[in-house]
Order: sequence, then C-alpha cells, then structure tokens
Amino acid sequence: MTLDIIEIQKILPHRPPMLLVDRIIELVPFESGTGIKNVTMMEPFFRGHFPETPIMPGVLILEAMAQVGGIAMLYPEENRGKLALFGGMENVKFKKPVVPGDQLVMKASLTKVHGDFGKLHADAYVDEQLVAKADFTFALQRAEKMR
Repeated sequence: MTLDIIEIQKILPHRPPMLLVDRIIELVPFESGTGIKNVTMMEPFFRGHFPETPIMPGVLILEAMAQVGGIAMLYPEENRGKLALFGGMENVKFKKPVVPGDQLVMKASLTKVHGDFGKLHADAYVDEQLVAKADFTFALQRAEKMR
C-alpha cells in the first residue's frame, strides 16, 4: 500500500514544517512502513543548521523515522485522531550526515504493541546507505485528553 501527502495528512496531525514524510511507499498497518522525505535546500532548518554547511538536524531525522512508524500505528480507523507520543529512544546511532538533495528513506517496524503502547525500530537510508537507526517507545493518546 502507498500513501501520498494528502493521505498522510489525514493520518498524522503534523503540518509543515514539522511534517517530515512526503510519501509512504510501503505500508502494512500495525506492522511496518517505509516512507520518504525529499530533503531540499528550502527546508527552514537549513537557515541555521548550518548556513555554510547545511546538515539535517539529527533530531529531525529521528522525528521523520518516528512519523513513519506513527503512520503504521495510526492508519487503522480505530486509531485515527490519536497522537503518537514519544516515550523514549534507545540505541540511537547516526552514521552519515543528511544534506540538501538527499532522499531520506525510512523503514519502521513495530516490534511490540500492547494496547496503546509499543516499541518501534527504525532505520534511515540515503542511496541505500544507513544514515541513522533507533528504537523508540511510544504511547497513543487522544488529543482531547491532553488539554
């Protein structure tokens, strides 16, 4: 299953500049997803990180990876309208910088799900080279419960 940006925005509450997934190219709900982020010089974070040597911030690479996993969790109708919140991150590794012109390919797999809680492993690639990996814990919660 594939999803374009319009479908992604029906699932995730994020909007630019924090929506960091342009397309889902593979999706197995409640199991896994593969998404892409086309990194361009027009990204707002490049104005300050770093103007002379633009590098995508690692925290945003992690966020993009987590968003792909969030789509896999939130795609089923019973989870629509929920937020996927970080519970923690472990085993975070950055292998190579991500720069303008790169296409970031993120592969996320749910490794454990118990009700509205779970664990996710994600890897990010550029040109089939691993650039980052991490394990995430998350909780799903309805937005209205957070107010």
